[in-house]
Amino acid sequence: MGQEEVKTYIENAGACIVTKSVLNKETEIKWLFRDEEFGNGWIISGKDDSQEYIDHSENLAVVNFNVLANIEPLVVHIYSMPTGDLEFVEDDTGKYFIDTKTGQEIREKYKTPFELALEKHFRFLRKDYYSDEFLSSLFIETEKITLFIIGTVDIPSGEVIVADPICYLYNHAVSKPLNRTIPIGAYPVEVAICQSDIAGTRISAARLKIRENKIVRYELALEKGQIIDQIGESGVFGGVGIDAGIASFCDGKVRDEYLVFLEEWHKTYPKGNHYDDYFATYFQQSYEAHPTGQREEGDFIEWAIPQTGNRITMFASGLGDGFYSIYWGLDEQNQVCEIIIPFMNVAYF
Repeated sequence: MGQEEVKTYIENAGACIVTKSVLNKETEIKWLFRDEEFGNGWIISGKDDSQEYIDHSENLAVVNFNVLANIEPLVVHIYSMPTGDLEFVEDDTGKYFIDTKTGQEIREKYKTPFELALEKHFRFLRKDYYSDEFLSSLFIETEKITLFIIGTVDIPSGEVIVADPICYLYNHAVSKPLNRTIPIGAYPVEVAICQSDIAGTRISAARLKIRENKIVRYELALEKGQIIDQIGESGVFGGVGIDAGIASFCDGKVRDEYLVFLEEWHKTYPKGNHYDDYFATYFQQSYEAHPTGQREEGDFIEWAIPQTGNRITMFASGLGDGFYSIYWGLDEQNQVCEIIIPFMNVAYF
């Protein structure tokens, strides 16, 4: 039989010393204490371990703390207990330790529900792939999730760009078309809006809807000219970097029109900021028109290039800045049905 899989409770947990009787599940854990001179400091022995047994080094093992946590998950809750000569104190301010040598108060590190959710969120964003099951669940309405069509994107070239419209959309070197094309046309953009007691109102996902066919699989979207077999090679990754808290769907040709617009705007307003002094007004108007689905500063707009009328959609990216994966939703004929961007795992919020 193979070894049991070790669940990771704590990243970079470090090594601890444990008696083999505990490790082999021959006795229950009874004693835990910390010695600063080794690993993460934890030394663990069992209920039936005698002092003579513990004194013999062949009865001890050095293991990752997560191995111990897989035997008894409750030890995770004492992992951060401090070391030193400590005195336990309870007063009007709570319960805490005092280091008797330094007089320092050592209190439990408290994290708000939002901070705890945020830690899970960042781990979620670091995943290489999301499952088809997860992606297909992003646009199912629940008590927490509502769906809303925020506008239409014109695609006159068939090439789609997903980019931060404030920082990067106009930059050809940074924002490139995706590695599949779609039929020329105009397509609706739908967002999933999460109403969370922890995070407030947030756009948890966005998608460009292309066909109503049944989606049978999802594929990571890459830059034009790249293929999925190249994932892991230098410069090959599927996703979009956001630095202004806003993402967009845009056509490849329309991106060039957007660049011309911004160049002309900045010539007219050389000291201007194209978000604060231009787009912010449109976002505010969007909020006034649809106040229940976005924050007060506005979370989404459909905007048309003044010179051509071609439309772009812009929308808030979940909890803000970050690197977000992009996926193709494909049908049985391998045709593109949607382009989807997951911003959040709402189960954490």
